[in-house]
Amino acid sequence: MADPAVVEEEITLEGFEAAARAFLDANAEPRVEVRRAWGEGSDQVSLLPERTLEEELEELAAARAWAQKRFDAGFGWITGPPSLGGRGLTRDHQRAYDALEAGYATPPMTAYGIGLGMVAPTILAHATDEVKERYLRAMWRGDIVACQLFSEPGAGSDLAGVQARAVRDGDEWVVTGQKVWTSGAHLSDIGEVLCRTDPDAPKHKGLTAFVVDMHAPGVEVRPLRQITGGASFNEVFFTEVRIPDSHRLGEVNGGWTVALTTLMNERAAIGGGMAGTSSGNMGTERLLELVRHQGKDADPLVRQQVAQIVINGRVASYTNLRAMAKVAAGQLPGPEMSISKLTLTMNMRRMVDLLSKVLGPKLVADSGEWGTYAWSQFVLGLPGMRVAGGTDEIMHNIIGERVLGLPKEPQPR
Repeated sequence: MADPAVVEEEITLEGFEAAARAFLDANAEPRVEVRRAWGEGSDQVSLLPERTLEEELEELAAARAWAQKRFDAGFGWITGPPSLGGRGLTRDHQRAYDALEAGYATPPMTAYGIGLGMVAPTILAHATDEVKERYLRAMWRGDIVACQLFSEPGAGSDLAGVQARAVRDGDEWVVTGQKVWTSGAHLSDIGEVLCRTDPDAPKHKGLTAFVVDMHAPGVEVRPLRQITGGASFNEVFFTEVRIPDSHRLGEVNGGWTVALTTLMNERAAIGGGMAGTSSGNMGTERLLELVRHQGKDADPLVRQQVAQIVINGRVASYTNLRAMAKVAAGQLPGPEMSISKLTLTMNMRRMVDLLSKVLGPKLVADSGEWGTYAWSQFVLGLPGMRVAGGTDEIMHNIIGERVLGLPKEPQPR
């Protein structure tokens, strides 16, 4: 049995940081930032992954090994309930660990982003004890990958219009239907699926959510080739897939509440996890280098566009910090998270406008010049980002109605 005095010391923030640093020193190399001159190294700036299946599987294997080692050392689910495998510590402990790990060369954890950022919080909030105990520890340890199965060909932004059917059969539900734009479905072991369980009820009141085994008979995953050439998304077909009632999330026909939990966490993950780092300000430094290299840094109009990108990225990060403070206080992410998601894509649009001005035809015609045509991948990835997690138009409506208190948008007659 561990010495209680030692355990107590590790729980203090200072003791925790010391233990985390010791773990990282023993298991990872310090990250070395390589400053390359213009024209050196890769000029890849795509928004969406452009990897082969073999590359994805190799990345997943490395991520899984790291997740398992980190979890087993006590740094996997730092804020989670101890009864489910977490440490039961504060978000300050989590932030401290994240800041420390950022200084080490660890594998990218992309494959686990949706599961841990969106599905796991929903399971924690709405699942049965059986499902929590079966999946949460495994998810945080990296043993399994999860995906989100909401959008359909005829129900993307109108999520309440989903038509995938779940019909009760004793202690099971039989699911038939199609989902689309599902990131990571081909790598996933489980998924959160939203189904219509009462076709006669109003759209929002006839839905139920479930945790589905992605390896169950009747589940078929097909890759979707995007305009960039990659296949980051999938369509998923369900043909009489059986799900135990114990895997239901929330009440029967109470799936809209469950879906909102996931959606708010999704927008928090997209808007918060990206806006201040790789994509919301994605390549801002690289963009500045491009402006200088193309001799546009003295152009007052270009300088103004650059300033707008930097300012909006900074303000968005502050807005997101306020929203995340609400989460840290034990509240669910609110509609304010839609601001973060919308700000992310609006800043990307500003970047595309600037790229068009600076590069001109070099953006769409490959001249062979380093750091020019590569930006076309960024441009082609923007439409996908404007759809992911809710379209820009839906975000505008949510912010107007639920944040600003404006009248609802008139419905077509």
